Amino acid sequence: MTGTVLRSVIRGSGSALPERMVTNAEMATMVDTTDEWIVERTGIRARHLAGEGETTSSLATLAARRALDAAGFDAGSIDCIILATATPDQTFPASATIVQHNLGCRGGMAFDVAAVCSGFLYALTTADALLRGGNVRRALVIGAETFSRILDWEDRTTCVLFGDGAGAIVLEAVAVDPADPAAPGIIASRLHADGAYNDLLYVDGGPSTTQTVGKLRMKGREVFRHAVVNLASVLEEVLADAGLTSAAIDWVVPHQANARILDATARKLSLSPDKVIVTVDHHANTSAASVPLAFDEAVRDGRIRPGQLVMFEAMGGGFTWGAALVRL
Repeated sequence: MTGTVLRSVIRGSGSALPERMVTNAEMATMVDTTDEWIVERTGIRARHLAGEGETTSSLATLAARRALDAAGFDAGSIDCIILATATPDQTFPASATIVQHNLGCRGGMAFDVAAVCSGFLYALTTADALLRGGNVRRALVIGAETFSRILDWEDRTTCVLFGDGAGAIVLEAVAVDPADPAAPGIIASRLHADGAYNDLLYVDGGPSTTQTVGKLRMKGREVFRHAVVNLASVLEEVLADAGLTSAAIDWVVPHQANARILDATARKLSLSPDKVIVTVDHHANTSAASVPLAFDEAVRDGRIRPGQLVMFEAMGGGFTWGAALVRL
């Protein structure tokens, strides 16, 4: 079509949480901590933890089914599944192929992306490139984690911070007029990484080193400092690419790591806290699942609506970080 370009448009979203919800009071019976300590430092009050039979792929499958239902699409119409996770069911094959089989959509591509808490942004940007390039027409982008399986439950500084869950969106390539400011789809995105900071947030195991799964290790204060700077910087880059200012944003859907990081980033960009979707209080940090989980919750409760401008952003171990601006 003359004068049009392909954009990746969000057609539906879905999410899934493990059945068991664990409050801070219950956490205090498991590890030396208190509700006051956790809330003051993180804003977290509860999290969901995977039980027997609940896996990264099972949560991802449920979130994907709900996203497909919201989009009104049959699973057979999906050409591509990209699953962002740091806690796959197996070392290989990719958990995305398990989800593909569970959904009954065969023949298209399916693969995992490993970028920890930024994984959903990496998966979203990858899917966007495939859709805009005409390689696929419809894609499922999923963030799913069972971080509770890699936590050191004797380390109170980390085990209280994380939860399990999954979120998914369905993208479709649609021809739009790029000159139309109301045209839907992914407008701009940026991704970054810096491996120099590996030792600030990592897992101390792996097939080629210890031949074990390992446990999560984090230097929280240093991560906090880098997160605020990197997130503010990448948000400004994406806004510049789009030719917009932060005032144009209707909602920011950030990675839900810590309430203080969310507040500090919003202040740095002069964003009203009322524009920031916050679910860290009842989801905790669900790594790659946190952005799509928060997005789906806000869509379903009516805060995020068609036509609005939404900014996704995240930073995670690696370090990796990124942001994407989307018109719904």
